Amino acid sequence: MRTLLLLLFSVFLFNNTFAQKASSSTPASTFSPDLYKGLKWRNIGPFRGGRSVTATGVKQNPMTYYFGSTGGGIWKTEDAGISWKNISDGQLKTGSVGAITVAESDPNVLYVGMGEHPVRGMMTSHGDGIYKSTDAGKTWKNVGLEKTKHIAAVRIHPNNPDVVYVAAQGALHGPNEDRGIYRTTDGGKTWQKIFYVDANTGCADLSMDMTNPRILYAAMWQHRRYPWKVESGGAGCALYKSVDGGDTWTKMTEGLPKNIGKAAVSVSRANPNRVYANIEAEGDKAGVYRSDDAGKTWTQS
Repeated sequence: MRTLLLLLFSVFLFNNTFAQKASSSTPASTFSPDLYKGLKWRNIGPFRGGRSVTATGVKQNPMTYYFGSTGGGIWKTEDAGISWKNISDGQLKTGSVGAITVAESDPNVLYVGMGEHPVRGMMTSHGDGIYKSTDAGKTWKNVGLEKTKHIAAVRIHPNNPDVVYVAAQGALHGPNEDRGIYRTTDGGKTWQKIFYVDANTGCADLSMDMTNPRILYAAMWQHRRYPWKVESGGAGCALYKSVDGGDTWTKMTEGLPKNIGKAAVSVSRANPNRVYANIEAEGDKAGVYRSDDAGKTWTQS
């Protein structure tokens, strides 16, 4: 018995001494950047979705996003991009999506504008108007504007998902009376063309002041795709502003190049007096322009 007690005491003493030495010799945990030098960004898919010209998130859920593929329809992720699934197979008559937007006041409501809007040197796929979902993308219904061919932007009123504006770029290869800006106030049951320049000029971009949705900015673009070249620019190209929900439009010219081509326009949410435009023009006139007075005057950035 005495021998057993001495043996147990010896084991306890050895373990305690070893633990103290180990704890005193173990360095404090530190961060070493060298351990992470091998990390690289990777594509998380979907790997066969094709190219895309539009994507959007959901204001109420930072894990949910949608994107429109140019040939592969509409895709959705609910885990911030780790996995994606197609949510439009068998429901769309055409596959190329030009614009997709979620209603901020109701994340179940989405509007999708069909037709690839960047004009490419090769094939640019056309679409068949506007599709709408009222169940977060489970089912889709075509709600009109089938002849617009290529839709560049869809803007939804921040408080009313039935009020929607569509930037219709129009057909690529010839004149098209269906170009321009459209508005619905009944969720797509009926549409009104509220701004039109001519049969050769469509709307390449549209931006809404989300602090005052009656204020809209539009970039109109005269263009044509010929078999041997792309024609961009002309008398129809200009930036416009509306302060009455699209009923009337005023051309913005002060500080902008006289001759422009395709343009993009965006009004700041943080400061609605700040508006940016990325403008195609000749020589050093091309580039980003900024307005600090809601479009009255512009300076090149």
